[in-house]
Order: sequence, then structure tokens, then C-alpha cells
Amino acid sequence: APRPAAPVPATPVAVTPLAAVPSAVEPGASRLIVGPNIKLRGVEIDDCDTLVVEGRVEATMVSREIQIAETGAFSGKVDVDVAEIRGNFQGEMTARRKLVIHASGRVSGKIRYGKVTVQEGGEMSGDIGAITGEIPAARVA
Repeated sequence: APRPAAPVPATPVAVTPLAAVPSAVEPGASRLIVGPNIKLRGVEIDDCDTLVVEGRVEATMVSREIQIAETGAFSGKVDVDVAEIRGNFQGEMTARRKLVIHASGRVSGKIRYGKVTVQEGGEMSGDIGAITGEIPAARVA
């Protein structure tokens, strides 16, 4: 009887940590990561606690949090509690609790926020304004 071939050792895979995007995701939370060379176009993203964008996304999204890495770009409409921007955002954004634009971040379009922090070097342009009155938090199942 022929002998089975010796198993071939698996090639190690390098995993790039999301060092540019801090992780404060609770266990069991739904998280979608769009990698650096991925383009996601024409979708609606729902029931997602955190969206991490390292590639390009054109979408409409209701979520708790969006994190755009330095390599990331998002265009479309976003309705979130917290937005952390290190890359590029273009479109319509409502960040009910806070919007943080880091030194490498670029935000343009119709932007509404509860609180905003813009680090030196970060850019924000367009129709910009603070949210006044009570706006309910995102409903994510």
C-alpha cells in the first residue's frame, strides 16, 4: 500500500496589527474590517458595532463607531455615535457623541457632531455644525 505523503508545513502568514486604529471593542461586538487593498462599493452597512476602514468604502452606514485608518477612505453617508478619522472621509456624517480628526485625517461634506477634536494637521471642510438638542443613539441590534 502506498504511504501517505508527509504533511507540508504551513507557510507562516504575517499579520499586520491595527496599530493605527485603537481597539476598544467589547467581546461579542460585531466588527467589520475592510482591509488596505479592498474596495467596497454601493452597500448599506447595518447591525455593525464598529467599522474599520483601511481600504476604500462607498456606502451608507448606521453603526456605533467608524474608524478610518490612514490608508482608508470612506465616501457616502454615516450615522454613528463615535467617528475616529485618520484617513479620508467625504460625504454626510452625523457623529452624535464625538468626532475625532487626527493629524492625518481629512473630513469634508455635511458634518454634524456632538463634540469635536481636531489634532494639529487634521482638516475639516464643508457644511460643519454642532448637534443641538437630543438625538437618540444608534440602534444596533
